[in-house]
Amino acid sequence: MRDAAPQTIFLKDYTPFDYIVQDVHLTFKLAPRATRVISRIRFAPNPDASDTTFFLHGEQLDLKWAKINGADIAPSITPEGLTAEVPEGAFTFECEVEISPETNTALEGLYMSGGMYCTQCEAEGFRKITYYPDRPDVMSTFTVRVEGPHPVLLSNGNPATSGEHFAEWHDPWPKPAYLFALVAGDLIAHPDRFTTMSGKDVELNIYVRKGDENKCAFGMEALKKSMTWDEKVYGREYDLDIFNIVAVDDFNMGAMENKGLNVFNSSCVLASPETSTDANFERIEAIIAHEYFHNWTGNRITCRDWFQLCLKEGLTVYRDSQFTSDMRSASVKRISDVIDLRGRQFAEDGGPLAHPVRPDRFVEINNFYTATVYEKGAEVIGMLKTLVGDADYAKALDLYFERHDGDAATIEDWLQVFEEVTGRNLKRFKRWYTSAGTPQLSVKESFKNGRYKLTFRQETPPTPGQPQKKPRVIPIALGLLDESGAEVLPTQILEMDKRQKSFKWKGLASKPVPSILRGFSAPVILKRDTDDVERAFLLAHDTDPFNRWEAGRELAKSTLLNMIENGAPPNAGYLDGMLAVLRDDTLDPATRALMLGLPSQSELTQTLSDKGVVPDPQAIYEAVQTLKLAMAQHMQDTLPRVYAQCQVEGPYSPDAEPAGKRELAIAALGLGSRLDGGKAAKEQFARADNMTLQISALAILLRQKVGDAELSGFYEQWKHDRLVMDKWFGLQVSAAAPEDAAEIADKLTQHPDFDHKNPNRFRATLGALAAHHAGFHHISGRGYTLLADWLITLDPINPQTTARMCAAFQTWKRYDLKRQEMILAEVDRILAQPNLSRDTSEMLTRIRSA
Repeated sequence: MRDAAPQTIFLKDYTPFDYIVQDVHLTFKLAPRATRVISRIRFAPNPDASDTTFFLHGEQLDLKWAKINGADIAPSITPEGLTAEVPEGAFTFECEVEISPETNTALEGLYMSGGMYCTQCEAEGFRKITYYPDRPDVMSTFTVRVEGPHPVLLSNGNPATSGEHFAEWHDPWPKPAYLFALVAGDLIAHPDRFTTMSGKDVELNIYVRKGDENKCAFGMEALKKSMTWDEKVYGREYDLDIFNIVAVDDFNMGAMENKGLNVFNSSCVLASPETSTDANFERIEAIIAHEYFHNWTGNRITCRDWFQLCLKEGLTVYRDSQFTSDMRSASVKRISDVIDLRGRQFAEDGGPLAHPVRPDRFVEINNFYTATVYEKGAEVIGMLKTLVGDADYAKALDLYFERHDGDAATIEDWLQVFEEVTGRNLKRFKRWYTSAGTPQLSVKESFKNGRYKLTFRQETPPTPGQPQKKPRVIPIALGLLDESGAEVLPTQILEMDKRQKSFKWKGLASKPVPSILRGFSAPVILKRDTDDVERAFLLAHDTDPFNRWEAGRELAKSTLLNMIENGAPPNAGYLDGMLAVLRDDTLDPATRALMLGLPSQSELTQTLSDKGVVPDPQAIYEAVQTLKLAMAQHMQDTLPRVYAQCQVEGPYSPDAEPAGKRELAIAALGLGSRLDGGKAAKEQFARADNMTLQISALAILLRQKVGDAELSGFYEQWKHDRLVMDKWFGLQVSAAAPEDAAEIADKLTQHPDFDHKNPNRFRATLGALAAHHAGFHHISGRGYTLLADWLITLDPINPQTTARMCAAFQTWKRYDLKRQEMILAEVDRILAQPNLSRDTSEMLTRIRSA
């Protein structure tokens, strides 16, 4: 039988821990199935606490002994932790526990990956290592001794001493237990050094297993760029003598910012031109920056409780977006971020899993590492910066770092520094943190006697637990264009702080065309009566890169919706507009490639559903394919020229300029292949000297169903490389026709190289199926059944990965009755499993209750 319903934890019930942890000493005696962990922890009563109950978290621990002030004790042990009688005043608690890293398939706490010991303690993994107050507001210094017959023995902080089969580390900066890290194994270091702005010399290392040494150089350069950028832009200097990164194959997340010892999923740090795509390089650069930036926004200042998770994650995502914008193309980065936000976070906001950026309750915190907390959390930071301006943003950040260094802070602490610096009242702005859902911003306009008026109204649909929504502060970046395309009003920020508000301009010679939400200045859905003529005008003339892209996107969406709903042919105006974009050599190639892209099938589904139309995934898929063919036919004279112009000479470089050229060349090749049967793609595959060109050609050939020989050749060439094989698995599913997607995914799960215990391989295969909109939602229901089968298999092994994959079912209410019934049958089948994990049970219960 499943355990009793787990307890819901509420933000309003927060109380500080009863004791202060003065310092922590840990000794690890490593053994695969019998690691001994000896802890010595000094406690003192917390004067701010309400009582003095001594409780330490602990799960799946075999307690050997425990002492207080050197005397043996017999504590009360439950599956959740340890309780003991303690003396008044300060005291020292010691204990020894035994754990089994080798059998820890949940990849939380201390576990083994390919013979290497490693840890993942965020959010609540440290309690699986030893008894401790495993909460983010309990911060202390750590001294760690690691004993084992391994060439490399690592932990947080600075190295203290080492000898044969042992190493000791000391972290002088107080940290919560979730930032603890330990790594031990037969690893190779890729070393470098960095000199900080104050002249401090820092040792840098990327540790990898043998055979991966040639994939570290890009990651190291990205780390040094991040360190330089954080000094220059935020004034933040690194604070230890050493910074280590370790690449781990079995890892539930992308990476983890443990103080001084970042643990990375191998796919997020290892890179080479032969095995990594341009997108991989950009992602690695961004993730390395993200984890490094956490040193200040997450480590030196952490969260008081897990409800404040967006405080560190939203701010750090915003910082890594700034970094990527500075390293590459700001407009391309902004457009890419919005595509991702709309594809993942808007869907989350509009379904049963909707929650505020700062939730007020949770059952399992692992289920709240979401697009809302991360991506929408970053959007909230961006809006705040827009409202207060660059100068006051910088002043507020300086005050935040000065005041809260060493603290476990809250959203209230964060907003208070902005209020003090600017004198603004941010009470209404705070609603972005406390209210779920995506606001819908409607617009009406009028023009008379040279006077122009825009009236905005905001409404946010009900979300689970929040039926009524108060108005938020929405920064609206606006420009006005005249009939010739000239800008008569440069970008200004309108501050929408009521449910309805009007803005007026006078002295205009003619009715202007508004360019609204420039740069996507707020994460809202803009609802405005317009037509394809105006969209085409903005596509041709808007001076804001984002809104020019947005106009093309809306024109594409209008075209597709008309095709889906009315059986109309592709819009000739859209085809002409895209041809003009393709021919516009003044636009950088990466921007042109983005503008040639179409709205995702999931986005079209959401738009139809919002209109009250029941979406048909197959009809959406066919409309997209029809429009792509029409684009290819309309552009057939220009595509070869653009493809030829975008060939990059010389050695491979992942920098923005050559990467942008390759992106546009691939877009041109993908369209052209619909006319030449894949001939040019076969030629590109044969001559490719980097993974970007090779795998993009393979994807095109598989979509054209002419790539069997290349697929086999690719496997033989790369079967020794686990990260490339992840691409091989995922590509076959994502490139499949809808009717074949589930069958191909099923066959791949039977392949000898498929390992469902490895999160990367599982996500590459089953995640690709869930992301294949028409394939996953094929009317046969095979996609639903296959995913459910594997989630049932995975849940006892890795609940975190299972729960996150359950989100594939969250949009079930959008579809027809037959699909709804099939999805709910699979959800119920999973929920009926005995001993279902708390992670998965909570996710599916929330989805089921929509």
